[in-house]
Amino acid sequence: MIDRTVPSEPPADNGTVHTVDLRDAVAVESALAGADRVLHLGGVPDEAPLPDLLEANVLGTHHVLEAARRTGIERVVLASSNRVTGFHPAAHLTGPTEPARPDGLYGVSKVAVEALGQLYADKFGLSVICLRIGSFEARPTEPRYLATWLSPRDAVGYIKAALTAPSSTRFLTAYAVSVNSRRFWQLPDATELDYVPVDNAEAHAAEIPGDLATDPTGAQAGLYAEPEFTLKHRRP
Repeated sequence: MIDRTVPSEPPADNGTVHTVDLRDAVAVESALAGADRVLHLGGVPDEAPLPDLLEANVLGTHHVLEAARRTGIERVVLASSNRVTGFHPAAHLTGPTEPARPDGLYGVSKVAVEALGQLYADKFGLSVICLRIGSFEARPTEPRYLATWLSPRDAVGYIKAALTAPSSTRFLTAYAVSVNSRRFWQLPDATELDYVPVDNAEAHAAEIPGDLATDPTGAQAGLYAEPEFTLKHRRP
C-alpha cells in the first residue's frame, strides 16, 4: 500500500505501507520495486483547479506507469472515472469506445490518465486496464446513483478481475458499475473482464427522497455538468 500519509488503520498481516508522494518519481519507483501488479487509485478525486488535477492525477499516473516500465511490472490497473463521458445524454447506453465527453476538469484529467495508459501499452508493452468507476458508495442516496452506483462488493469484484485478467490483455477500458436497472453504461464483456456485477441500486430506490425521474436528454453527469460546478474552482 502506498499513500502520502500514514494510514489510520494498520495494513493486513501480509501488507506493507510506504508513505510516498506520487509527485516524487524516484520515491514511487522505489516503493513499487518488486511488485508484479499495481492498482493505482491515488489522486485528486473530484473537481479542482486544473493545475492541481494535472499534478496529482496526470503527473502522478505518469510516475506510476514509468515506474512500472522501468521495474518490469506486468499489469497496471488505473482508476479512471465515469466523468470521462459525463456529457453523453442519460438515455444513451454508453460504451467505453465512444468519444470522451468529460463533464469538467476532473473528467479531463481522467481522459489524460487513460491516454497515458494507452501510450504505455502501445509503446512500451505494458498491460493496462482502466476502470471507469461509478458512484462508489455503501448504498445509493440520491436519484442519479440509481444509474451510477458501484457497490463495495462489485468494486472489489471488478478490481480483482482487472488485476488477474490474462496477460494477453494489452489495453482495456471498462465501466465499473453495478448491474443497475437504470445504468447509463455498458457492462464489460465477460470475455475481456471476467466479472459479472450482482448488486442493483433499484433495491434501494424506496429509500431515496425526491423525484427519481431522470431527464433522458440531460447529461449523465447531472449537476456535475453545470457550469458553476467547474467555475467555482477557478483560481484568482
